[in-house]
Amino acid sequence: MTYPAHDGLAALGDPTRRTIFEQIAENPRAVGELALGLPVSRPAVSQHLRVLKEAGLVRDRRAGNRRIYELNPAGLDALRAYLDHFWRRSLTAFKQAVEQPNQEVS
Repeated sequence: MTYPAHDGLAALGDPTRRTIFEQIAENPRAVGELALGLPVSRPAVSQHLRVLKEAGLVRDRRAGNRRIYELNPAGLDALRAYLDHFWRRSLTAFKQAVEQPNQEVS
């Protein structure tokens, strides 16, 4: 399944979701673990995780009676490809600017 990169960018626009995403990037975690360090309730964390999951940035797996959330490589690849497009354009423009002969102002 492909995920539109703009969904990932929109999902990461919220500071709480960004924090959750960063915590999951460090180590896969359950909702309860994520909620411990945040100023929001467990249901709010679950809602943020749903948005991140719908955007393709995280996925979950069962571990007993819990769900463990981890990064979703496919969604991250889509986001990376989107950002790389702009990075390549910027590098190309920089290269062209550097390679132009200096024009002196008279």
